[in-house]
Amino acid sequence: MFDARIAEVAAAVTARLEAALAPYPGDIGAAMRHASGGGKRLRAFLVCEGAALHGVDPVPAMDAAAAIEAMHAYSLVHDDLPCMDDDDLRRGLPTVHVKWDEATAVLVGDALQSLAFDLVAHAALPADRVVTLTASLARASGGLGMVLGQAMDIAAETAATPLTLPQITDLQAKKTGALIEWSAQAGPVMAGADTGAMGEYARALGLAFQIADDILDVEGDESETGKRLRKDGDAGKATFVSLLGLDGAKAEAERLVDTACDALAPYGDKADTLREAARFVIARQS
Repeated sequence: MFDARIAEVAAAVTARLEAALAPYPGDIGAAMRHASGGGKRLRAFLVCEGAALHGVDPVPAMDAAAAIEAMHAYSLVHDDLPCMDDDDLRRGLPTVHVKWDEATAVLVGDALQSLAFDLVAHAALPADRVVTLTASLARASGGLGMVLGQAMDIAAETAATPLTLPQITDLQAKKTGALIEWSAQAGPVMAGADTGAMGEYARALGLAFQIADDILDVEGDESETGKRLRKDGDAGKATFVSLLGLDGAKAEAERLVDTACDALAPYGDKADTLREAARFVIARQS
């Protein structure tokens, strides 16, 4: 059920992004399309599945799903830059600054971020819900959310002592978790419903996702992940694996998945696809 649903969402959100990006000309347009293509589309899936769970019209739900994928793509373009993680491979393809240049990559990231707000601000929803959705996306992606997590991650690279487990958890809750939490809560926000259960689900899911990434960095295959691996270990950075050990990290990821699934109890078996998504997060190979 999950495999079919995420494939359906991926195809639909890719088509929506392609339509939204069609007017963008030249290298900026080409690089935006390059950066926003591919990927698991997990965040879009969370938006669409949460929307379906709350009876939201699929048209504005798809605008919100495309918005979060554009925002995520922007974050990856900037994260890959030489001044940050300095990666030359993303989703098995050259990163934007490698295929074009650094200036283009900066501008493409800026343009994708703007596109995200454009998409969500024009969603066919009551005005108060559009405002809530747009404002919460700004908080999740900005200097109190993802950007702060990125800054904390950069600072950790030159810190005199490695981060502790609570510090790593806080960092990743912002860097990775903030956009995942927004994605899961978008459905109830669009419906004007309570976001509590979906927020609890997403917070556990986001940390499990990052732990799985840390495990993949140790055990993964670059041909499957589509990016360079073992960079964190080589750089001596603290990760969930370095702090908990490989077996401990796997056990913690399993515990978080159980927490995420338990949070969905108010929805009964209607949320089984979201439960499958939680299990997918720690079983994936990319």
